[in-house]
Amino acid sequence: MKKTIYFMRHGQTVFNELKQIQGWCDSPLTKFGIAQAKVAGQWFKDNQLVFQKAYCSTAERTADTIENVFPNLVYHRLKGLKEQGYGKFEGQPEFLSPLPPYNDFFKYAGGESETEVYARIAETIKSIAKADADSQILIVGHGAAIQYFLRKHLKENQTAPKFTNCSILIFEYENDDFEFIKVINHDYSHLKE
Repeated sequence: MKKTIYFMRHGQTVFNELKQIQGWCDSPLTKFGIAQAKVAGQWFKDNQLVFQKAYCSTAERTADTIENVFPNLVYHRLKGLKEQGYGKFEGQPEFLSPLPPYNDFFKYAGGESETEVYARIAETIKSIAKADADSQILIVGHGAAIQYFLRKHLKENQTAPKFTNCSILIFEYENDDFEFIKVINHDYSHLKE
């Protein structure tokens, strides 16, 4: 059975606003991040997309995003959907991070390599897709983790699109394989940061 996966990034957080590396540590959504989630919720409503349940990482920022997109939706928090662990760089200014690709850089600081993050995310999403009986699945995750998953599932002629907080990346899952379809980047110009 073909399934459509809506893989959404969490809303803007305090650390995003301050340009600090987040990873496994957490910070709350800003007022702007909450407003972004409500814009995404309106997009789902306008497109008549309804979910029986959703999935997110164990980070509060992903749970709070779901609760602002779909206030009454049941969701499951899964460790396998966590952001990349950045080790000693967690909570530090983003300018200390090298430019991507990171490869094994953060592993040497007590964090995870890109390969480890992708393997963890892919295994978790595949297990969700196999076990969930619904044809449409909502997952709220994190920027780097989504980026690694996206890059592995681009077609040869596709380039990785840019996406921001609360963007929705749409994938199809069938026969144990994922295919990237498109990204939904919302217009937040009417919101005040």
